[in-house]
Amino acid sequence: MRAIGLFLLAAAGAAVAQAPSYQPVGSMSELMIRIIYPASDALFYIEREPPKTDAQWNVIRTQALMLAESGNLMLMPNRARDQGDWVKESKDMIDLAASAYRAALDKDMDGILALNDKLANSCIVCHVQYRANYGRRAPQKQPSN
Repeated sequence: MRAIGLFLLAAAGAAVAQAPSYQPVGSMSELMIRIIYPASDALFYIEREPPKTDAQWNVIRTQALMLAESGNLMLMPNRARDQGDWVKESKDMIDLAASAYRAALDKDMDGILALNDKLANSCIVCHVQYRANYGRRAPQKQPSN
């Protein structure tokens, strides 16, 4: 009996020791451009073409879920810029997008709209801190005389 207990303990320890392996494919910039921006835009601009059918609501649900899960991708060891504000802002994005996902499940347009400012602000706060030259316009060329 003792041998079985030791075996189970050793097996559990081995399972804990093996961290999952990740294979990142895209860069942080590619995640932003190809996944996060389109998913967030679907929520930010939902009033342009409000979903009416189940198929249209499914698209919104998918975008909200992708946005929430993208926050988890931002927390991967090779992507997290630090363990402070980066983690906090990523988790804020996850929580807000998860709330938008739940609102989309309920076909709650007002619920999504109520989250949009908070969601946009979470993006802006992060971009100001971590994206070089965010919000600064490139110098304009002066017309030649």
